[in-house]
Amino acid sequence: MKKPFFISDYVSIRKNSLSLNGETLFSDIQVTSFKEFSKKLYKQIDLNYPKFYKMDNLSKLALLATEVLFKTKNYKPEQENIALILSNRSGSLNTDLKHQDSIADETSFFPSPAVFVYTLANICLGEISIKYKLQTVNAFFVFENFQPEFLTGYSEQILNSGKANKVLCGWVEYTEENYEAFIYLVDQEGEIKHQSETIKKLYLE
Repeated sequence: MKKPFFISDYVSIRKNSLSLNGETLFSDIQVTSFKEFSKKLYKQIDLNYPKFYKMDNLSKLALLATEVLFKTKNYKPEQENIALILSNRSGSLNTDLKHQDSIADETSFFPSPAVFVYTLANICLGEISIKYKLQTVNAFFVFENFQPEFLTGYSEQILNSGKANKVLCGWVEYTEENYEAFIYLVDQEGEIKHQSETIKKLYLE
């Protein structure tokens, strides 16, 4: 008999708004950039993590969503054996372009190590792992669009293997024109059944 899994909590960040389990917790329609929005949200959720300001925008977005989710029920991530499975469409393109700009002109060749270090999308997983002391399985996938079917199968495979007790899954996309995060925690307990169709509905809320 297939073991059932559940979605315990989920977080969405898009259009200058943050929601937790379908309820809007913070919104500011007046901000005009992610930089401004992320600073306000950082203060709103009392993140208190100075390294945040050194991160690229993809990592900032992923960390903000993760922080809200973990604070929901006062999770202690380092004790929960949580795997990380994230995905997006653009990879680290925004940072890649910044790095390219810094090396394009031979007369002004000043590549920044602080930028270069974020030219892989999975670096955001590393930032989450460092912040919350996670040492389990992690993977970052690049798809044309959100793929709940894949994430459902992959996360349940990890859980069934015993490599993790919970899995933080989702979609974290950042470009200069658009940003959105949708993450959820797959658990062995909960009220929302872990099914791809259900995840798709939650994502579209």
